[in-house]
Amino acid sequence: MTFELPTILTVTGLAAEKAQALLETRGYEDGLLRVFVVGGGCSGYQYGMSLAESPEDTDEVVTKNGVRFVIDQESLPLISGARLDYIDDVMKQGFSVSNPNASKTCACGTSFDTKTGTGADQARSCC
Repeated sequence: MTFELPTILTVTGLAAEKAQALLETRGYEDGLLRVFVVGGGCSGYQYGMSLAESPEDTDEVVTKNGVRFVIDQESLPLISGARLDYIDDVMKQGFSVSNPNASKTCACGTSFDTKTGTGADQARSCC
């Protein structure tokens, strides 16, 4: 029997393009975008992103159009299978995460909780 491993993170072409432009603008031409989850936000967990020069030894690395995205081991169970996109419209501009692990999200879309509800213990006021 063969099992297919879930995709860690799907990155759209536009998200990769915007990440590359951001990395170049900030002087990280050979760097990467770190995508992570931390406790907080009104639903319990919130997404974060930062620029880095290189991955840590335990990071999972996803490459899209030559751009590297990394996820740390603590964030991996909460974000595995998610889709990273870039939204550019009249109402919003920026990176957006669509996460199948989220059972509840806040109105602004930056905070979420899972079916187990473990993030609720860390919830605080909304964005």
